[in-house]
Amino acid sequence: MKILISALVISLGSLTTFAQVEKEVKADIKHVTVFPDRAQVAHEAQVQLPAGTSTLRLSGLSPYIDPQSVQVKGAGTFTILSVNHQNNYLKNASANEEEESLRSKIEELKMKIEDENASIQVLKGKAEFLAANRGLLLKETTISPEQIRTIMDLFTTNSEQVIFNTLRKERLVKDYEKQLAALQQQLSSRTVANELPTGEISITAMADKPLTGKISYSYVVSNAGWFPTYDIRVDDIKNPVSISFKANVFQNTGQDWKNVMLSFSNATPWISGDVPVLYPWFLNFYTFSEPVLRNRAAAKGIVSESMAPSSVAVADEIRMEAMEEAAAPSVQKQSGQTTITYDIDVPYTISADNQRQAIEIQRLTADASYKYLTVPKRTNLAYLTANITRWSELSLQSGEATLYFENSYVGKSFINAEQVTDTMVMSLGVDNSILVKREKQKDFTNRRVLGSNRTETNSFKISVRNNKTVPVLITVKDQIPVSSNSSITVETVETSGGRMEKQTGMIEWDLNLKPAETKEIILTYSVRYPKDKNIILE
Repeated sequence: MKILISALVISLGSLTTFAQVEKEVKADIKHVTVFPDRAQVAHEAQVQLPAGTSTLRLSGLSPYIDPQSVQVKGAGTFTILSVNHQNNYLKNASANEEEESLRSKIEELKMKIEDENASIQVLKGKAEFLAANRGLLLKETTISPEQIRTIMDLFTTNSEQVIFNTLRKERLVKDYEKQLAALQQQLSSRTVANELPTGEISITAMADKPLTGKISYSYVVSNAGWFPTYDIRVDDIKNPVSISFKANVFQNTGQDWKNVMLSFSNATPWISGDVPVLYPWFLNFYTFSEPVLRNRAAAKGIVSESMAPSSVAVADEIRMEAMEEAAAPSVQKQSGQTTITYDIDVPYTISADNQRQAIEIQRLTADASYKYLTVPKRTNLAYLTANITRWSELSLQSGEATLYFENSYVGKSFINAEQVTDTMVMSLGVDNSILVKREKQKDFTNRRVLGSNRTETNSFKISVRNNKTVPVLITVKDQIPVSSNSSITVETVETSGGRMEKQTGMIEWDLNLKPAETKEIILTYSVRYPKDKNIILE
């Protein structure tokens, strides 16, 4: 009997030794790689593993984790048996330190308001006491004039202190109430996040003996991303173009990124990496069926509940103010075969509030040839353009650009990094020192009828003047109509040596203007068409 009891004790002891242990792991976010429409989050943590099998649980994560993207690596003499991901609906994603801090501040302000209101009540009681005793003292007939003056001085001094103290405390209460309202509004703005679950990753690991190991987690989350914007500056047309490349990062993942190292990548990991395959395309007559009709209704906007698309976080447009001239953070640029990644050497904190934060990731200078451009048929303004060759070497991304010329804001533009031309043309805004005028020459404009046809002749004089103190090169663009009917004939009479593209009717002139110089261009054309028809010219 004793032998059986001893065996049972040994058996229970071994079960206790090798029973599965569950441990909560605290792993801070170390690095975030932000893609245009999502982000990869990486955690690291040291863990104490007992002998046997144990479960390591990393909780309080974003509820927007892509389960297929979860990766776990371990460093140490232990084995990872399994990795699981789930959302915990019993814990809220927003139950974090920020909300606890807000609630603590709200309670603190409420207590201060109560204290000040209590002090105000005491002061008001003191004021009533002084007023009551002042009346009683003044009724006394045995008080000398000197005593009356002393009593009045004492009453005045005390009343003044009570009144001003009461006023200061009432103003302080109003200030506290404003702060309280702002904090309550900030807290209420996070009520939607309070309903979100939290993500959890659990790892089952096995070790032969107790040890200290290292666990690295990474996963991809949605509701995060970045987009590029630029500040483009030109001091004068003798200097290169200065380009400030900014990454505008935003995230609403339900989890703040606190003091993390950031990388910005233009990769699109959510797009399939498989090469598309074409299959034979067979044509035949087709009879529309009920499902096809439903699909057509959906294409026209008649979407049933089952076909409604899932909601996605959309980045609103943002207008960023010009950054002050200061040192940019150190950035390491990694160029791969198909992607570019910018690694920021300074840690950042990005709150989960979907607010955009602009981070300068690159400062570039590019040699450019500057040229003015005007289209006097549409406007009498002259636009300065910077023509940048070999722009593909700058690794720019398509995005909005804010333009500055001679330290003045001139407007917005857009950098199209997907163009196939060798030269990128950037508009730097209007220069009011270039005067342009387009006027019809009445002496050379006429209409006449000959036989069954009518001929209209239009003539224009384009004047361009340079009021700058330096010479400029300006391209003038205009056009003549192009016939799309054999009954209409267009004849070019005078172009002042302009380059004309016959298929489109576009004409260009390149003018070199010295300071205070004016040049004129004559454009004349005629159109012949049947007199019983009508056409619109100009």
